[in-house]
Amino acid sequence: MIVVGAVVLAFYLSLSALSAFAVVTLWRLRPDPVTAAVVAVAVAVVLGYLSFRFGTVRLLSQLDARDMSPAESPSVHRLRDRLAERMDLDPPTLKLARFSAPNALALDPMGRDVVVLDAALFRLLDTDEFEALLAHELAHLERKDGLVQSLVASVLQTVVGVGYLFVSPVTFLTTGVALGSAWMRGQPGSWHETLAGRIRLRLDEFVGLFGFGLTVFVRSQSRKREFAADARAAEVTGKPMALASALRKLERAARPGFGLSPLWVYGEVEVEDPVSDLLSTHPSTDERVERLAAMADESMTRIEVR
Repeated sequence: MIVVGAVVLAFYLSLSALSAFAVVTLWRLRPDPVTAAVVAVAVAVVLGYLSFRFGTVRLLSQLDARDMSPAESPSVHRLRDRLAERMDLDPPTLKLARFSAPNALALDPMGRDVVVLDAALFRLLDTDEFEALLAHELAHLERKDGLVQSLVASVLQTVVGVGYLFVSPVTFLTTGVALGSAWMRGQPGSWHETLAGRIRLRLDEFVGLFGFGLTVFVRSQSRKREFAADARAAEVTGKPMALASALRKLERAARPGFGLSPLWVYGEVEVEDPVSDLLSTHPSTDERVERLAAMADESMTRIEVR
């Protein structure tokens, strides 16, 4: 066990020395802060863009969706064209799929944008509700929400990666000392009780807390974009309560008692948990409906004043 401890210690000390050498080298070769920031952001944006594009294509291929032809659903295509014209968009391709819960999904792979519709939507929603839901998805395409969120996430991940690089020498050093000394004492499981182990745990907590904070920020921006897409759909259709009604129906359809399991936006089962709320990519249906109801009241007030 002493030999194992010595090997473990030597291994982590080597990693610590290599990471320290990398940090020092980068620091010595560093350009001015503005140039370094620009290069880092540019690399993160490129990687985020490529990840988003390949990920979108892969997701679309996994959905097993088929094209909806104009001859098959002329009324749906007329509705799509009318909404796209109002929003100054190229009409997206409509595809039909079968999700585990009634849903709609806007994707923008290379080329023409795509809206994937679950077949159950046509029996679940009335005309106004379907129009509002389709307008919501077109609003995501109009604002390039998926791409923007991917780029923001990529930039923040790069920030986390750079930060971890600078603390990695200490992380490897404390890990090696904690594990190596624990093995040499014949108690490998007690590494976290050593001083070095406690320092390592504090470092993990700090990095974890920093990453959690960035995740909360990204998710909060995602929820804001959902609200914005709701508002845009209400503006384009003039029927905020139709979207509210559609959200309620899709929420009920996604509940386990309905016989379906949740999938994306409208299939999320809402749980009263503050942490889950912070990490959710979408606001609760109740909150979305409340905002839509407020829009409807405001619209009625303007009509009465006129």
